[in-house]
Amino acid sequence: MTPIDRRQLIAGAGAVAAGSALAHTAAAASAHAARTKALIGKATRTQLHVMTFNIRLDRSTETQPGDPDHWPERKPIVTDVLALEQPTLLGVQEAKFAQLSAVEAGLPAHRMIGYGRQGGSHDEYSAIFFDAERVELLEWDQFWLSDTPQVIGSATWGNTVTRIVVWARLRDRNDGTEFAMINTHFDHQSEPARIKSADAMINLFNGGQLDGLPTIVTGDFNSSSHNSGAYSTLVTDGPMVDTWDGAEKRLTPEWNTFPAYKEPVAGGNRIDWVLATDDVRIRRAAINMYRNEAGRYPSDHAPVQALIELP
Repeated sequence: MTPIDRRQLIAGAGAVAAGSALAHTAAAASAHAARTKALIGKATRTQLHVMTFNIRLDRSTETQPGDPDHWPERKPIVTDVLALEQPTLLGVQEAKFAQLSAVEAGLPAHRMIGYGRQGGSHDEYSAIFFDAERVELLEWDQFWLSDTPQVIGSATWGNTVTRIVVWARLRDRNDGTEFAMINTHFDHQSEPARIKSADAMINLFNGGQLDGLPTIVTGDFNSSSHNSGAYSTLVTDGPMVDTWDGAEKRLTPEWNTFPAYKEPVAGGNRIDWVLATDDVRIRRAAINMYRNEAGRYPSDHAPVQALIELP
């Protein structure tokens, strides 16, 4: 998709939180400082660190050196923020095959599941990366968000872009607890498609292959938190808890998660979420406005993080 598509989605949706201009300026300045200390970092034996991160697809043929979107200059920053934070579980969106090496470089102990949304290595990935030293993969699959979920590249719900879900059944090597993780990237144009996509994911762990398991969901939902059909289906009227709302402690302001390389907005619109079933304890939540020493962001989206404990 093009940058204008994303900006049309968000236009007018974000809201600036009430508060003084001085407080907002101070918060923004804090977000912009180059960070050498992790917000959450590597999880302890009893906790899992979960991250969702739309790394923004490689558009190098359309960008120039110096552009904030230029992938060759963003690539090492993606690696750096992942190496610093060390999420146990990571759901990525918009990753092209050639971009996966940047994730692997930052998380060398992790394994990946998932393939391109046009099959094989073609088109964008919504891959799951997991720390193989900490968790064991028991089962995984990928399906298409359509009326024909096993048909590669299918799209039948009014969306013109193919959308996918990757899911995994995992076991914590420390205590043997089994749990599930689901990662996705919802459509940027069709609200009916987003609602049907939410229903399809719920069916996985309510009567489906992942029934009864503690479940974590990560994704770019292209939907406003608290004010969209997808959020209502999954959270407000659904079985999931928004880890940002449910966290015992929030480590950052509620930044907008799609700042598009611009100033983050405190109290802004969150379209990237980490969700969990209500049996999961949410210790910490964060929206990571990491920049390198030159002030460059790794992506037009911010990584969203949660520190959790399984039941």
